[in-house]
Amino acid sequence: MNALCTLDAITDGGALALNTELDGRTQALVLVRRGEDVWGYRNRCPHFSVPLDFRPGEFSTYRSQVLMCAHHSALFRFEDGQCIEGPCEGSRLDAVPVRVVEGRVMLLL
Repeated sequence: MNALCTLDAITDGGALALNTELDGRTQALVLVRRGEDVWGYRNRCPHFSVPLDFRPGEFSTYRSQVLMCAHHSALFRFEDGQCIEGPCEGSRLDAVPVRVVEGRVMLLL
């Protein structure tokens, strides 16, 4: 397991951008948080493979439930990355397995 950040680094109901090594190369990730739960995804919209943030590190989240792609307004559920509205409805974000251990978000690869 590899530590990505502390739980407190992610605003409750919000998202955090970071880069980490995956599959032998640096990958842009987004972590979303609701309470003590955190989910990790590659920072890439499945619609046109563009980043989900409009400006680096600036994400739109709503009611601690969904992450919005800044380019196409597609909405993705925190808990499974499923697109529930927008041009890529029915597709999902690429999940990255994470777990919170003693207040730290750990990459499980």
